[in-house]
Amino acid sequence: MSWAGPEDIYLSTSLASYLDKKLLVLLRDGRKLLGILRSFDQFANAVLEGACERVIVGDLYCDIPLGLYVIRGENVVLIGELELEKEELPPHMTRVSETEIKRAQKVEREATDLKGTMRKRMEFLDMD
Repeated sequence: MSWAGPEDIYLSTSLASYLDKKLLVLLRDGRKLLGILRSFDQFANAVLEGACERVIVGDLYCDIPLGLYVIRGENVVLIGELELEKEELPPHMTRVSETEIKRAQKVEREATDLKGTMRKRMEFLDMD
């Protein structure tokens, strides 16, 4: 039986290599969380310190602070490491306040709902 050495940690599928690093976590419901991984368990439940939810609508974005955040492992879709000192977003993105991003989300949701409503109303034109 052989044991993995410290040089083999990068070949592991464990979250141990991400401890104390800034991560982007994509959840099943589409939310994007950023924070520093402080702990995890065998079920991929994770604890993020200094967590924030990044909300993006078009070219606008907002980081909503969450603090210490516990994530249930079954909700995690993707985990990626971020560089601490590098900006993660393209330069054309504009940071806005929480109220502005909520307003933009509402407008986007209403536009999507209207599009769905219009599609249903026009279904009668679809004569196969």
